[in-house]
Formats: sequence, C-alpha cells, structure tokens
Amino acid sequence: MAPADGSADSQEILYGLHAVREALKAGGRPLQRVLVLRTDKQFTDLVQLARSHRVPVHIQPISSLDRLVPNGKHQGVVALAAAKAYQTQEEILDRAAQRQEPPLLVILDGVEDPHNLGAVLRTAEGAGAHGVFIPERRAAGLTSVVAKASAGAIDHMPVSRVTNLSRLLDSLKAAGVWIYGVTPSAKKVFTDIDYRGPVGFVLGAEGTGIRSGVVQHCDECVRIPLRGKVQSLNVSASAAIVLYEVVRQREQDNYAAGRSTDSERTPLDRRLQ
Repeated sequence: MAPADGSADSQEILYGLHAVREALKAGGRPLQRVLVLRTDKQFTDLVQLARSHRVPVHIQPISSLDRLVPNGKHQGVVALAAAKAYQTQEEILDRAAQRQEPPLLVILDGVEDPHNLGAVLRTAEGAGAHGVFIPERRAAGLTSVVAKASAGAIDHMPVSRVTNLSRLLDSLKAAGVWIYGVTPSAKKVFTDIDYRGPVGFVLGAEGTGIRSGVVQHCDECVRIPLRGKVQSLNVSASAAIVLYEVVRQREQDNYAAGRSTDSERTPLDRRLQ
C-alpha cells in the first residue's frame, strides 16, 4: 500500500479509473508507470492518455493488482507515482492572488480518516477553495486512499502540512484572513456572517471537534444548526455546507456588482459591447 505520510520522496500507489485518469490529466506529479488488467474496453481511453504522456503501461494479472491494493477496489488500474508534494502557506495565498479572489481556505484539526480527508478535498476543490491545511501529527496525510476518496481532486487542490495549527492561524490572520471555527457550541449560526472577504474555516474531527487550544486562535466561531437527534455532521458535510455559503454570497455579490455596473450604462453602451 501507499506510505502513510505522503512524503515527497516516497513512492505512492494510486488506484481506480478516475483517480489515475485525473492524475494523468493534471500532470501535477509524474507517474512512473501504469498497471492495467487489460488494454481494451473501459481501459482504452486511460491507456491512450498514459501513452500520450509517455507513461509506460504494463498489463498485469489481477492477483498482482490485488497484492498492491489489498482491499481489491482498484477497478483494474494501479499507477505508481511520487507522492504529491505539499505546498506552503505563501504558495496557497499566491494562488488566490493570481485568481484575483479573496482567499478561501480550509484548516483541518485532527482529521485522521483518509476517506474524510479525500471527501473534504473533493468538496473544497468543487467550491473553488484555494487550499487545505492539515497538521503533521495525528492526522491523515496524502496517501493513495485519500487520492481515491477525492475522486481526482487531490491533483487540483493545494495542500499544506504544518507543524503547529495555532501558529498557522496567527500567520493567516496577520495576512488578513478572518478565521472561523466551525463548532456546535458556537452562538452564531454560520449564515449570519459575511464571507465576501478573505476567509478560513477550521473544522475538527467527528466526536472530538476542534481542540480548545486551536479554538482560542480563531477570530470567531460559528455553528451549523442541527434539527434532528444527531449532534454532529461528518466533517466533509460540514465543509460542504459552509464553503457553499461562501460561494452563494460571493456569486450573489458579483451578480449585484454586475447589475449595478450594467445599469449605469446607456442602452447604446450595452449594445456596443
């Protein structure tokens, strides 16, 4: 299986049709070779894509693929790659600046389940977030399981691994990012906040939530109202809810700005655009 720490100097195993295809398309990390059960039918386009990127393709029996991926959920495709490199805080903030967008960041505290991390990466990428921050210790790293769970989003979403979340939050606040902890005990509901500026959300693992020492470094805390008997949501569900509130507010703001600008033009101006 893939290494647990996602270090840049170790070999990583990717598996599953979608995860391998997205890694080839993104080109963010070199694939050393692709192993497939066969080269016809559902594997044809992936094999052609690999060869177009000059990645060697080898046909392997299913027993060999099963040894590489013991749970057997490889869909007949395994790729060997260098682990995805982590990025720095500066690189992630630069990404937002290059897009001319206020930073939208996700900070995870103690999320150890790789499936949850993969799901958060998928949600963050879909919402247009600029980066995800994870701690070095007691947290899932960028492994093949995470890549599979992210459905390819791992190749498009920058991830930074930091030694101390509290120092990270202070650094982000110094850079102008407003930090919100998402916790059930907060007084404010998440929809009561204006997220059109630079924003970072801190989310904790199910059950334990955000550590108190990390909460103290947040600017403010918000909660997601729960109307049923369940006291908490999966971290990826929580991420989706708050991130898409940001998307809603920013798109609404952009639409209103466009309408305002358009209303100031004469009919002739608009026709000549």
